[in-house]
This record gives sequence, structure tokens and C-alpha cells, in this order.
Amino acid sequence: MSTDDERPETPAVPRTRAEMRAAREAEAAAAAASGSGSSSEDGGADRDDTRSAPHEPAPESDRRFTPPAAGSTTEDETAPSRSSEAAGVVPPARSSSEETREPASSRSSSEETREPASSRSSSEDAGADRDDTRSAPHEPATDSDPGFTPPAAGSTTEGEPAAPRDRRFILALGAVLGILVLVGAGLGVVSLTQGPRITEVQVDPAQAIEASGSRMILTANQSLTAIDESQVTVEPAVPFTLDAAGRGIGIRFTVPLDDDTKYTVSIADVQGAGGGPSTTLTQSFTTQASNIFLLRRDVDGKDSIFRTDLTGEKAVAVFSADKINDFRATSTQLVVSLEEDDGSRLLVMNRDGSEQRELALPGEGYVGAIQVSERGGYVGYSYSDKELSDTEGRASVLVTQSLSGDDEPVVTEVGGEEANIFVWQFVPDSAAVLFIDFDGALSLVDRSTDAGVQSLGLATTIQGISRGTYTAIVERLDGSVVELNLADGSEQPLAASSPDYGTATTITPFPGGTLRHVVARSESGVPNGQAIIKVNDEGAATPLVEVGSTDSILQACASPSGQYAAVVIAPDLADNAYDQMLLPLPENMETHLIDLRSGDELVALTGFDASWCQTAPQF
Repeated sequence: MSTDDERPETPAVPRTRAEMRAAREAEAAAAAASGSGSSSEDGGADRDDTRSAPHEPAPESDRRFTPPAAGSTTEDETAPSRSSEAAGVVPPARSSSEETREPASSRSSSEETREPASSRSSSEDAGADRDDTRSAPHEPATDSDPGFTPPAAGSTTEGEPAAPRDRRFILALGAVLGILVLVGAGLGVVSLTQGPRITEVQVDPAQAIEASGSRMILTANQSLTAIDESQVTVEPAVPFTLDAAGRGIGIRFTVPLDDDTKYTVSIADVQGAGGGPSTTLTQSFTTQASNIFLLRRDVDGKDSIFRTDLTGEKAVAVFSADKINDFRATSTQLVVSLEEDDGSRLLVMNRDGSEQRELALPGEGYVGAIQVSERGGYVGYSYSDKELSDTEGRASVLVTQSLSGDDEPVVTEVGGEEANIFVWQFVPDSAAVLFIDFDGALSLVDRSTDAGVQSLGLATTIQGISRGTYTAIVERLDGSVVELNLADGSEQPLAASSPDYGTATTITPFPGGTLRHVVARSESGVPNGQAIIKVNDEGAATPLVEVGSTDSILQACASPSGQYAAVVIAPDLADNAYDQMLLPLPENMETHLIDLRSGDELVALTGFDASWCQTAPQF
């Protein structure tokens, strides 16, 4: 059996020029060793002999070389002994000048003839650069070639496949890109199958219960088709306006909202501008519980402004002074008028009493009937000079100025002259002022425009102005009470209540109805009782508070949303002395808080001038 048949089969991989050069040198070295100390009989040596000749082992590159068949000789080379081949040892290489190799031409008939790969292109390789590691173009060794050994890891040849590390990187990169494509496609499919969704909500629940005009802004994940107000539902029901464009949906509540209440806004049949299914967008929020500010006067000590919840159990004094004449509150600030010997002072501060600053007055004088415009950022008051005579000084002029104190006080003029004002009110949700001068002329002036004074006829008093409707309730010279549209000047009689409790001395509007203060009289015309009647928009009347002849109702006003009422009562009027302030009031006063929806009384608190009220008590 041929020795070649006993050699293990190895995979065929192309050899580099360095490998072929090493093989040729090993072949030459084997021929030289054979000529110097080996006879031709060595070719028949026992092939199982594992002993090696005493010489240095061949390098790894030489071991890949397959020697010529035994017994094959040429003029320049002799086959190495079989014992050396078996031991894996190759004799020292020949001189480097001997580069041309010729394989053996004959072998035993029982052995397979083989030709080393180095002999196929020896003439072309003779002048090749010995440091060139690129593979030469030749036929790859076959799997049956016993002398073939795969190239070392990291070696590359022209046309050789990419290394495993490169393949792994390419596969990982492809996997990542595939995942991204699948995720993007999935999101697109979800968007198309589910329709628009809400991605952002903006709303201020604390501001919403304090003033009208608060907004809820919804942002969708895509541009939307046009939305109509008929598609929007708010629960509990409250009036609103809609402003929608692109991805945004703005809902403006035209009246303040109830406190401690969950509101749910639903928008039906919302569709993306690019098509796809329609959907209903729904979003909810809960408003905060209300707080109220009250003024408590103390003839023996300092007066104080308190903040409390509607139970009265968490009352905290936020500001104290010797003589507090009046105060008003916005959603962020308090405005307080102080009475001193040389005149009034007007302070603005945060709702907790911090960061106090004083506003400049038109002169040295006295301030009364202060009011604030939440939307316009103004404070207004009636002003009279301290030094006042029949010929000199200003009496009861209307002054408005910015709450920031950045501007000078502005005295209201009619016909180019400073007007003496009998009664006045800020129009809610605006910077406009409605007033009646001493001549009985009813006028409107808007601080935010240069339109000047608008005349609205003659009137005796202003009962109140509805929030969100721009409608005032005024009493004309003939005693009739009308609802006056301040936008266009149109008016209509105020409907009587059912049942009819008689003529009201004061009427305070709130979202959903009015609070009417009526006085019961005996047949001789002597007052024998008072009551506050709630009248809804349909005219249905319900008594809220009733007092006898010994007590007196000084004021009634509603919370911004019309959820609660604050009714100020002076008990035991005969024994309840008046103080000596600019706004003289009984020393002992109580504020009764009532739930307007149920009619139940929540609590009675010591103090007056509730922050829900637009004006001070009138007696």
C-alpha cells in the first residue's frame, strides 16, 4: 500500500508564495542531506520508525511541505529518508540561490504519482519578491494532499472569504437595521389602525377655579382635520370655546370651574389629516379645593387678613396691620388699603403676605372701594385728596393703575375733565370699567384701547356684571332693572323670580343665576326681615338665608364658578357698635358659606369682605 494513502486528508486552501518558497527550500535541503549520508536503500526503511536524525526540527512552515515520492532523484536533489519524513524532521535547507525546483518524475507503480505545488510555476516565482505574502495564482491543493496545512489565523489572500469577526459585525449590523425597520413599520401600522392619540396636556387646575378664561390645551401625535365645537363634550357641563389647528386643540372655559371636581373633556370623531380611522380623544383633570380670604377687624388690636379652607379649620393669618380698610385678591396677589392719620396707603403682596410693595397714589389722600382686574392686571379705587374744599382738591375720582406699579396712576376723565364717580365696577375678564358719575351718566371706558369713553345712558346704580357674558345688571332712573349688553348697548328687562319675592335691593350675578337681597316690610313699611334668594337662569327662586328684624344682611356674593355663596350678617344690630374706619362697619360680623347646589350651609366664619366678592360691603 502506498504511504500516501496513510496520510490524513486535509482541506484544500491556496498557498502563499512564502509557503511555496519554504517548501522548495525544504525540498532542496532534503535532497542535499540524502546525497551526503543516505543511500537509495533508505527509501525502503521501515515507515513506522519514529526515531529522527540528530538535527534541528523544521519550522512549522516547512512541515506543510510534502516531499517527493521515495526513490525519485534528479541531478540536483535526492529524496529524504522515510524515517525522517515519518518523524516530521527535515534536514537543513540548501543555499538560497537554489530556487528552481523539479519534482520527481517516477514512482513505484503501486504508489500514486504526486507533484508538489511549488514546481508548477517555478520559473515565474524565481524572481518574485520574497517578502510578498500575497497568494500566487495556482490551483489549490486537493483534500488528499498530505502535506497541506491551513494558513494561520489572520492571514489574508486575494479572493479569500471575510474573517469570522467581519462576518459577525455585518450580521449584527443587519440585524439592528432590520429591527429598526420593523419598529418603524409597526408604529406606522399602529398609527394607521388606532387613529390620533394625545401626547401632551396643558392645564392649570388652580387657576381654573379662580378666574374665567382658563385653558386646556391638548396636543395630538399627528395633524388633525378640522374640529367643530359640536364634537366636544365637557362633563360636568360648562361653557367653552374651541380653537383647534394642526396638532393642537385649545379649549377655553369661559367661566371659572368648580373646586375639587373632576372634569372630563371628550372630542369625538377625530381624524388625522393624512387619513386613517377616526377616534375619540378623552382627557380628565381634577381641580383643587377652594381657599377663601376674610378680613377680621379688631378694635383693641391689629386687623388681620386670614386664608382658610371652607371648613374654617385651617385658618392662617397672612397679613396684619393697625387699620385695614379694605382688600381684594387675585389668583396670585393681594391688594390691601391701609388707613393712617395722614392718608391711605396701598400695598400689593403675594397671597401669603410676602414681597410687599407700595403703589404710588395720585397725591396725599384717601382710598376706598378698591377692585382688581384679574385679566387686565389693574387695580382701581376711588380717591379723594386729604386737603379738600369747595374750590380745591379732588373728590371721589376713579383711579386705575397697573398692579406691577410700573405706570403712574390714571384719573378717569369724561369730556376732558376728571369725573366724580358715584359707583363703579371692573368688567370681569377685561380691562374695562363701567361707572356712573354724580350726574347719573352711565359710561364705559376700556384701559386696553384708545376708544375713549362710551356713553350708555342714565342709571342710578350698578347691581353687578356677569362673568363671561359681558352683561351688566343696572337700575335705570325710572326704577326698572335691565340686563345691559355692554358690547352693543342692547338691553332687556330682568325677569322676575318665581315665586316673586319683591324688589331686590342688591343683585349679584353668578354663572347660572343671581343672588338677590330682598327686605320684608310690615304693612306700615317697617323692615321686619331680610333674605338672600337664589334665582337660576330660568327664574326659579329658592331662599338661601333668612334673618329677623334684629339682624342685618350686609353683603352676598358667589364664588367665581357659582358653586358657593358667602353671606355677611351683622347679628344683634342694636348692640353691635360701628367702628370708626373710612368704611364704617359693625364690629361683629359673620360670613356664612353656603353650597348653592344643595342649599346647605357649610360653616359660619368670623370676618367679612370675602375674596370672592368684587366690591366691599355696602350698608
